[in-house]
Amino acid sequence: MQRNPLHNDLATTLRALARLLEYPGSELRGHLPELRAALHGARAVSRQRLAQLDALVDGLLAQGDMDAEENYVQLFDCGRATSLHLFEHVHGDSRDRGPAMIDLARTYEAAGLYLAEGELPDYLPVVLQFASTQPAPQARAFLAEMAHILNAIHNALQKRNSLYAGVLGALIEMAGDTTRATEVPDEAPLDESWEEPLAFDGCSTQGQATPGQAQPIRIVRTKPHAQGAST
Repeated sequence: MQRNPLHNDLATTLRALARLLEYPGSELRGHLPELRAALHGARAVSRQRLAQLDALVDGLLAQGDMDAEENYVQLFDCGRATSLHLFEHVHGDSRDRGPAMIDLARTYEAAGLYLAEGELPDYLPVVLQFASTQPAPQARAFLAEMAHILNAIHNALQKRNSLYAGVLGALIEMAGDTTRATEVPDEAPLDESWEEPLAFDGCSTQGQATPGQAQPIRIVRTKPHAQGAST
């Protein structure tokens, strides 16, 4: 049976965007022209977004390996606002984060997908790889559930004038939503923002989209495909 071409285009785009958000080591950088071609061939995002993704690819190709890698670490690993770990924005340091991780990993396993060693289930590239295995309506609904988090990251990346904002903008567009300007507060120094909360003094809500208010990601559960793809 031939698969729906719309599903194939969406799946290809999600996988390409997932790759673009990964650490830009030499192996990934070697595949950037192929990723660009896949995005243009699928045409699952608007021309405006494709132009932004082209700019990101060109920017990564223009940098040396060390510069691209150092810039990536400074952007995504040295602050909460741009973190690609989605539960950082939902649960912060609260005790709810662990059970949420387990539930999400079980969702992947129910679809026949298993995390590689060292992968965390809420890492956005992993989330996108999972979404790419789902039928198009479920995949878009899955993205729509996290659109408010994607928009928060998009705004934080724009504040830093990062070309990676184009990837988040494309994902929001694929979710059927639009980007919205929100205030991105200045972050506390890393050592201070990651300080452990006092024992018996409640759980930190730092990093939530709306601090103090639970905003869980709801997972769209579907029957596993006959041929599962590993993340």
